[in-house]
Amino acid sequence: MTDQALPTYDDILAAAVRIEGEAVRTPLVTSPALDAKLNARVFLKPECLQRTGSFKFRGAFNAVSQIPADRRANGVVACSSGNHAQGVAAAAALHGMPATIVMPSDAPAIKRERTEGYGATVVSYDRSSQDRDALTEAIAAEKGATLVHPYDNRDVIAGQGTIGLEIVEDLRTRGLTPDVVLVCCGGGGLTAGVALAIKTLVPSAAIYPVEPEGFDDQARSFAAGERLRNTRTAGSVCDALLTPMPGVLSFALNKPRIARGLVVSDAEALAAVGYAARELKLVLEPGGAVALAAALSGKVDLSGKIVAIVLSGGNVDPAILAGAVAA
Repeated sequence: MTDQALPTYDDILAAAVRIEGEAVRTPLVTSPALDAKLNARVFLKPECLQRTGSFKFRGAFNAVSQIPADRRANGVVACSSGNHAQGVAAAAALHGMPATIVMPSDAPAIKRERTEGYGATVVSYDRSSQDRDALTEAIAAEKGATLVHPYDNRDVIAGQGTIGLEIVEDLRTRGLTPDVVLVCCGGGGLTAGVALAIKTLVPSAAIYPVEPEGFDDQARSFAAGERLRNTRTAGSVCDALLTPMPGVLSFALNKPRIARGLVVSDAEALAAVGYAARELKLVLEPGGAVALAAALSGKVDLSGKIVAIVLSGGNVDPAILAGAVAA
């Protein structure tokens, strides 16, 4: 992945044109109760309403649609715990291409079932003992397929950046610009795309990536000035965000653009899932709720500010959702 050039703002603009009509332009959702709770003007970007249930479809479709016609018969390969998996599987199906997805054996059953439902072949691996990137690359080489990495891919990052573009455009229709943007963060591709778009258009905006406790490789890497690895590979309810370390491309983009990394506990993520369902009428998975969790738990001062929060996905296990709502 390291031989790819960094995406540019123009790449995001091109991605917006490419995905139009396929990806959902999700609205900015407001809640007077949430505004009062945080003493801020809060705008939620609910990518749980996106095609396949998460933001991942944007980047996946942007990348898959650019695979040359003479390479499409060999298909695509991706590694994912479930959201990028569904995005790539759906994008591949729309282009008449076969897809193979490498997924951890402990991925939520609902994510595996939906990935297979789009026609993809799922290959399982053990998070704790197998290298998912090595396995994915081996399959791609064997099949002659195109590898679409979940966050270290310039076209994927550009596709995710359309979220930041839409946030700024839709706030401008209200005569507003964001002061603070909170983004759910795993490998950093979503943050990178959003930060590139927003900091190009609103340089004063503060971008905060949010990670689950124990998997705060981004926050630690930003503080250290170099990419650091997580010591664990599993053990959080935020399954969508359990990446081993920041991506090469995503870290290079994020390092000069983010304010600092924020970290929330599993309990805080689940509390945000419950709050979203009860108060906002939105279904989120724990990994898709960490940015909201950071706001609700006061990880950064939002008082008096215009705040955009990316709700990155809603592919939640029904039992986890029920428990969070009842808590």
